[in-house]
Amino acid sequence: MPETLAISLTGTTDLPPGKIAAIVTSLEMFAAPPVRPDPPGTEGFSIEPIGRRDAARYLAIYRALGERWMWFSRLVRPLAEIEALLGDEAILFFAVRHGGRDVGLLELDFRVEGEGELAFFGLDESVVGKGGGRWLMNRALAIAWQRPIARFWVHTCTLDHQGAPEFYQRSGFRVFKRGIEVDDDPRLAGQMRRDCVPHHPVIERR
Repeated sequence: MPETLAISLTGTTDLPPGKIAAIVTSLEMFAAPPVRPDPPGTEGFSIEPIGRRDAARYLAIYRALGERWMWFSRLVRPLAEIEALLGDEAILFFAVRHGGRDVGLLELDFRVEGEGELAFFGLDESVVGKGGGRWLMNRALAIAWQRPIARFWVHTCTLDHQGAPEFYQRSGFRVFKRGIEVDDDPRLAGQMRRDCVPHHPVIERR
């Protein structure tokens, strides 16, 4: 199958079987925004670092959160690569805790000098609506801007929660780029459940 796809800018483009497509929005900020107070009732949230020996825990959180939003980039990597990422001092991994269990993930990537990326940010559905998103963003911003960076950025896509772009903009990020991303559908390779993300249909390979 060709690795390129001609996109029509005035109509519909046929997506090859076995592929999935999304519109990606990239956002950035160049200084720490004003500190916002934590929402009431978020005292029960906390974050714990995830280390190299916690690959099973990390992947369990990643899968539990990501099966709603087609997170699969970590699931298709060998375990040794995941362990190497977890051991990289330029990437920070945190489990979000609430009610005695893991309910979220925060991943901050500082491998590019002078920059930070909000690589993964998510909460379990059971705690959505309890102020955890704002609480976690407050922690992400505080940790990121303690580093010697001049730019902090994040990307989201139409596979994510529909409110993500607005949430990031309320948090101080500004849109700088949009694009179309096409990739192999991980459900067809057995890397994610076939019935997950039902609002994005599987395009069968012929």
